[in-house]
Amino acid sequence: MRFTYLGPEGTFTEAALRTLPAAEQGVRIPARSVPEAVEAVRSGDVDAALVPLENSVGGAIPVTLDELVTGSPLMITREVLLPVEFVLAADGPKPLAGLRHIAAHPQASAQCRRWLESNVPDAVVVDVLSNATAAINAAAGEYDAALCAPIGVPQNGLTVLAEKVADRADAVTRFALLTRPAPPAPPTGDDVTSLAVSIRHDQVGALLAVLTELAVRGVNLSRIESRPTGEQLGTYFFFLDCTGHVAEARVGEALQGLRRICAEVRFLGSYARHRLQPEEPVPAPAGLSDTDFDGSATWLERIRSGKI
Repeated sequence: MRFTYLGPEGTFTEAALRTLPAAEQGVRIPARSVPEAVEAVRSGDVDAALVPLENSVGGAIPVTLDELVTGSPLMITREVLLPVEFVLAADGPKPLAGLRHIAAHPQASAQCRRWLESNVPDAVVVDVLSNATAAINAAAGEYDAALCAPIGVPQNGLTVLAEKVADRADAVTRFALLTRPAPPAPPTGDDVTSLAVSIRHDQVGALLAVLTELAVRGVNLSRIESRPTGEQLGTYFFFLDCTGHVAEARVGEALQGLRRICAEVRFLGSYARHRLQPEEPVPAPAGLSDTDFDGSATWLERIRSGKI
């Protein structure tokens, strides 16, 4: 298989991609940006793209969300969680006090802001396109040092000046594997369904109605993000992550309800949840399990067929 990812080589995205056996054995092609990676999937140049979706410290990646609701539909077929730990590296040994310009991706500097203020208060942080770009620029001597992924150190012949650079030791980035639309993989019992919905801005209580369609069916909402549609001020897409799989009755009914009340619903995929630590899935409330939905459907069918 052919995979692309947010490059160049040496990014956290590459490290996350290489945790997938199919990608480790397949062809890996770096892309210069998230839009370029996504377009490679849409055009058929690659089979899948791994792109960052959100970070536990810095929040959602806006460019990825925007790409998911523009252009032809794509599907998330897998999520990858990767603990994020930065290093401060340079083209040779240097004292921290002598650093004046440090290259960093904005998400990296956001996750290391307090560390930087405490350890290199006189250095200016310069935004670059990726963690790998930061490492490449530091290796070329364009900047005194770089905040980068550990994978970028040997690839660029850098010297580590400081390890485990972060404000939070437990930071995690979530990545999404995108493909062209296809039937989702079967449910695993611990799944996520991702959606993007736009609501009618002239409808009172529209967002409450969206949440109600999920709540009354026992579908837990684990994440909600908003992004402007770009059409006019005050109109938004809402990105939802729900527990469960589209093949399950309660999730399927919720999607039908959303389709009735929303201006647009874009199904982004149902896929297995990636857990860094083993956890038991939260059971559905009483009366709202898949068994309950199947039982009520059977009961209704008996009524309709006269077998009361």
